[in-house]
Amino acid sequence: MLANPDLPPPPNGKYPAKAHAKRVAEYIKDHGGPSKGVLYLEAQKTKMVEDDDQAMHFRQRRFFYYLSGCPLPDSYLTYDIQKDHLTLFIPPVDPEDVIWSGMPTTVDEALQKYDVDACYPSSEVNTHLSSPSTPHSTILAIPNQISDHITFLSFDETDLANLKPAIEYCRVVKDEFEIALIRHANAISSHAHTEVMRMVRKARNEQELMGTFVGACIANGGREQAYGCICAAGTNAATLHYVHNDLPLDDKLNLLIDAGCEYNCYCADITRAYPLKGRFTQESREIYDIVDKMQTDCMKMLKAGVKWEDVHARAHQVAIEGLLHLGILKGNKEELFESRVTTVFFPHGLGHYLGMDCHDSGGDANYADPDPMFKYLRVRGRVPAGAVITVEPGVYFCRYIVEPALKDEKFSKYIDEKVLERYWAVGGVRIEDDVLVKEDGCENLTTAPRTWEEVEALING
Repeated sequence: MLANPDLPPPPNGKYPAKAHAKRVAEYIKDHGGPSKGVLYLEAQKTKMVEDDDQAMHFRQRRFFYYLSGCPLPDSYLTYDIQKDHLTLFIPPVDPEDVIWSGMPTTVDEALQKYDVDACYPSSEVNTHLSSPSTPHSTILAIPNQISDHITFLSFDETDLANLKPAIEYCRVVKDEFEIALIRHANAISSHAHTEVMRMVRKARNEQELMGTFVGACIANGGREQAYGCICAAGTNAATLHYVHNDLPLDDKLNLLIDAGCEYNCYCADITRAYPLKGRFTQESREIYDIVDKMQTDCMKMLKAGVKWEDVHARAHQVAIEGLLHLGILKGNKEELFESRVTTVFFPHGLGHYLGMDCHDSGGDANYADPDPMFKYLRVRGRVPAGAVITVEPGVYFCRYIVEPALKDEKFSKYIDEKVLERYWAVGGVRIEDDVLVKEDGCENLTTAPRTWEEVEALING
């Protein structure tokens, strides 16, 4: 798999760690926390594979990365709020380890790479914490992310309540550098989706297509996947978080692929659905058109301050209109909306915040909501400018959801079982893009082909 020379370059410059530290400190103060003290965070530790001398796959802690921009394991940081001073501690050079793994990042190199004021070997963390130059006031840390050998005895108070939620909510609004990282992850992932479309008529099974996607990402700098790839053919596409990704493509109508890479700890999350043989059947195209309109109408609503529940409700209203037109649903639109029957065909939330995690922080989900239309929303309330959110409506024909509904009087009276019979083979259609919310609208960061005309043309060469 060759790299694509036409992809835009990644963003230049240092990750804005100090600006993030200031933002978090201000959030803590504005929400009743201490205005003085030290923020303390630890990187993820190196962990060894059981019964082997290999290290497990490493994934940096997002809380640490947000205030450091440092991808190194076994590192630490402190941020002195009053002095506006960010200090990084990285593993010292171990000559024996150099023999096996090569030279690690040095202290001098770290000062050049990362937006920090000082850098020391990690062996000096406790010395720094107990230093007379460190204010003996409050230290703020995250529970269960403090190593046993670390001591806070020189501080008057340890605050384990404020730091984690402050970072979670600060992460919702992205700065320009973060947006550039997400945009680049989308560029790599969109290219990889295009490569899968080119491959789809030649592949024999789902895992070949998953391999095409992952290989294209790695070749273009997206060495990590943002989440486990969903590569589902035929009726497998009705499983929302399908995990097998290895079944044959024979006699299947469509492919649903939900996949995105990670670039410098920032994620893309893209879903496309298209015909394995190059042309949609009538039923597949009808469902695709409904989902297309669900997404288009929802994106038109996006701007700063929009209530996410209203956008999600609009997706259900469009689904009602489309399924009524096809005859799958029957009744009047208002009654169908109130009955929540569309949750049988669209059971998940419309989208989620996106950033350093695929399902990013700060969404205030309420999974205890008794209303099935809103129960699985990962975002509640007003969406601010600068947030990146996924818009991923879908229509699915999952027998484990639909068949029980056909036996439930609450839903069965609204579903025409004879018409429904024609649509089981469609499996499911989901279209998902990553969208930057702006004051007066939104910007779609995803560039993968999405209209059925584009998709069919690319599959057919």
